[in-house]
Amino acid sequence: QVQLVESGGGLVQPGGRLQLSCVVSGDVSSVKRIGWFRWYRQIPGREREWVARQTQMGTTNIAESVKDRFIFWRDITKNTVTLQMNNLKPEDTGVYYCNAEISGLNPINYWGQGTQVTVSS
Repeated sequence: QVQLVESGGGLVQPGGRLQLSCVVSGDVSSVKRIGWFRWYRQIPGREREWVARQTQMGTTNIAESVKDRFIFWRDITKNTVTLQMNNLKPEDTGVYYCNAEISGLNPINYWGQGTQVTVSS
């Protein structure tokens, strides 16, 4: 089993920044098998979408819609994944979720509880 706990959401004005953190914990064998670490967001009226992801080996992708503003990194020593969001826009408002996937024939996905990000003046 893997547990994910997000923090760092809140209210910010347009142009501001927030840093979301996700602590990854669980039994050692499961955590070692995680192939993907991702951040998703759920914007009202839209399907959940990924915004940033990184493989176990460190290959990182950022969604085109946020590529110039969001940064993703993982701290292996602290078992955390972080999403730095800069120059936030009102359309970034939504619930952000941390995700970890154990890849394979039958992938297993774990989700955090989500953290609300609101961009408003």
